[in-house]
Amino acid sequence: MTLARLTNNWLPSVPSMFDRMFEGDLMDWNTWNFAGTNSTMPAVNVKENDNEYSIEVAAPGLSKKDFKVNYENGRLTISSEKKDEREEKDGDRITRREFSYRSFQRSFTVPEEVVDAEKIDAKYTDGILHLTLPKREEVKPRPAKQIKIS
Repeated sequence: MTLARLTNNWLPSVPSMFDRMFEGDLMDWNTWNFAGTNSTMPAVNVKENDNEYSIEVAAPGLSKKDFKVNYENGRLTISSEKKDEREEKDGDRITRREFSYRSFQRSFTVPEEVVDAEKIDAKYTDGILHLTLPKREEVKPRPAKQIKIS
């Protein structure tokens, strides 16, 4: 399985630029930095065994409705988009209003002849999106067959 990753390493971390300007609890930048990596690109674990591929996406602070998972022509795409607005009021007067927008997209090339696309499963628990991509029966390893000698 191949992993395609989009990064913006040439940009400074937006939270670090504004940390001193917006101090306080109104915007907790740590919840926006996936897995504490100072990036809005979530960390991903990809595992393979004889029966399946397993993908884990660390994306705390989201809910399952924030994700979109698509599989088409051997490409698995995981994306998320979330908008958030918060404001502090002092009586009828707004003293501070902040909004944010975050999104990501991760794509994986998955061998079509290996994965059973109809049985792909996704679950989101405890800040981790778990995807299971079962292998087709015909590509799973089989035990060696003992040949009787006559």
